[in-house]
Amino acid sequence: MTVAEGGKPKRDTYRHGDLRNALIKAGLELAREGGPGAVVLRAATRHAGVVPNAAYRHFADRAALLHAVSQAAMAEAARTMEAEQAALPPAADPVAAARARFRAVGTGYLRFAQEQPGLFRTAFHVPGDMAHAAAETAAGAGGRTPFELLGAALDDLVETGLLPEDRRPGAEFLAWSAVHGLAVLLIDGPLRGLHPTQAQDAGRQVIDMIERGI
Repeated sequence: MTVAEGGKPKRDTYRHGDLRNALIKAGLELAREGGPGAVVLRAATRHAGVVPNAAYRHFADRAALLHAVSQAAMAEAARTMEAEQAALPPAADPVAAARARFRAVGTGYLRFAQEQPGLFRTAFHVPGDMAHAAAETAAGAGGRTPFELLGAALDDLVETGLLPEDRRPGAEFLAWSAVHGLAVLLIDGPLRGLHPTQAQDAGRQVIDMIERGI
């Protein structure tokens, strides 16, 4: 135990390996408010209630913490996309159901970007490739990452005949690029001033375009 400002005792360790998770949770809160730039070791340890040096037992440097927080933010995106799919009304027609699940992937992605812009920016701050696109640390409650949720939705389109099998390879990159581009325009670009109804319409139209194009 050490003494913090004001005379309050401050723990410098967490029992049962909880400190790593506590720091990631603190990093998520920092990212929620200030994006990836706000995720720094000293601020995370302050939020977690430990001395700064305690972080180095779990993270070699800021980049390591930011990577872990980025993965956790990606998992938050996956949970939002899962919730969008779970909210769909029951559909007896498997074709209609597959189409709705595919569209929900896009609308959930856009909803996450607009409701949690700090986490959205952090989710895509690192890494610089697809090495962690299927990592468990980026998965939602159902065990799939955002990229895997998109892939599964596209596979459903193939299985129900909505997407020709020969057009399936690489379709996730086309769909992802279009929706991600709109998300960035809405939160950081010239479309950030759109009325929510206009933003929703834009999202629907982009998803319509993707459906026609893949």
